[in-house]
Amino acid sequence: MTTARPFLSVIVPAHQAADLLPDTLGALRASRSPGLEWELIVVDDGSRDATGDVAARFADRVVKLDGPPGGPAGARNAGAAVAGGEWLLFVDADVRVRMDTLCAFWHSIEVHPSASAIFGTYDATPAAPGLVSRYRNLLHRYVHLRGAGPAETFWGGLGGMRAALFREVGGFDTRRYARPQIEDIEFGYRLRDAGVTILLDPSIQGTHLKDWSFARMAVTDFRDRALPWMRLILEGQRRGPMTLNVAWREQLKVGVAGSAIGALLGAVVWADLRFAWLALALTTALAVSNLPIYRWFARERGERFALAVLPLHLWYYFSNAVAAGVAVLEHVGGRLRRWLFTGPGRPKPGRSSAERGILPESTGSGGPKP
Repeated sequence: MTTARPFLSVIVPAHQAADLLPDTLGALRASRSPGLEWELIVVDDGSRDATGDVAARFADRVVKLDGPPGGPAGARNAGAAVAGGEWLLFVDADVRVRMDTLCAFWHSIEVHPSASAIFGTYDATPAAPGLVSRYRNLLHRYVHLRGAGPAETFWGGLGGMRAALFREVGGFDTRRYARPQIEDIEFGYRLRDAGVTILLDPSIQGTHLKDWSFARMAVTDFRDRALPWMRLILEGQRRGPMTLNVAWREQLKVGVAGSAIGALLGAVVWADLRFAWLALALTTALAVSNLPIYRWFARERGERFALAVLPLHLWYYFSNAVAAGVAVLEHVGGRLRRWLFTGPGRPKPGRSSAERGILPESTGSGGPKP
C-alpha cells in the first residue's frame, strides 16, 4: 500500500474507537486505488480502550498521544507531523469510505489543479437507523450538495490538502479547540485568508456511522457548533462571502427564529396572546422558508420522514438563534470590560501561532509517539 514516499497520507484521528475501527479502517484497506500510492496513519488520542491495538492491525503507522485526549485538532496535527505524503487526507474514525472514495479524491486533485484543499460529504445512507441520525446525516449532505464548488471553509471529516500548505498555514488550532468543535471551519477560514482555493466535491463520499440522540444533537449544535462559530464571526475571523450554514439566507432564518423566541417570551412576561400569535406566525414563516429542504427530504426518505423531522429542523434554528444571542452578549460584555479596564484607545492584543497551539509548537496531548 505504501512506498518510501507515498503520494497520499490518510490520517484517521481516533479516541475510544476500538469498536469502530475494524469497519472504518477495513473499508480504507479495501478501497480501490489503482496507481495511487498511499499510507494509512491512525492517531490514538489518549484512548483507554484497545484503539491502538486495533489500529495496528490495519495502519502503516499508529501515533499514540499520551495524557488526556486533546481532540481531533491535536490528533490531526500529530498525524500530519509524521506523514510523508504530498497530500493529506483526513478521515474521521466514524466515517466509512466507499470503494471509490480514494479514487474520487485523487481524480478531483487531477481535474482541479488550482485547488489546494478539497473535501467531500456524507452519502445518503447513514449506518444508524434512528430518526435523529438520519436527519443529521441528510441535513449535512443537503448543505454540502447545495454548496458544491468553490468553498469558503473546510471540513475535516473527509477532506484533505497539500501537506506543504497544511504546515505553512500551521495546522489546526489545538489550544482553542481541545475537543471536537469547529476546528476545521476555523482552519478553513485561515486557508481562505491565505488565498488558498478550496473545493467542495460531492463525488467524494463516505458513510457516517455515528448514532445520534436528540440530547447529543442539541448539545453539539449549541455548545460545539453554533456558539463557537458565532464567536468567530464576531471576532472578525470570518471574512469573505457567506456560504453553507452561514449564507445570508440562513442568517435571516436564524433572525426569524430569534424573533419567534422573543415573541414567545413576551407572551409569557406580559400574558398577551398577541405575542403568542406572532410567535406562531414567525415559526410558520420559518417552516415555509425551508420548503425546498423538506421537499428534498421527502424525495430521499418519503413524506412521513419529512414531516417527522420538521420539529428537529425548527429546533436547529431556535438553537442557533439562542447561541447567536449568547455570543453577542459575550462579545459586548467583553468589549465593555476591556474599555473599562484598559481604556478606549488601546489595541486589542492578538493571538500568535504559538498562542493558538498550532504547528509546529504543539501537536496535541503529550506529543506524537510512534
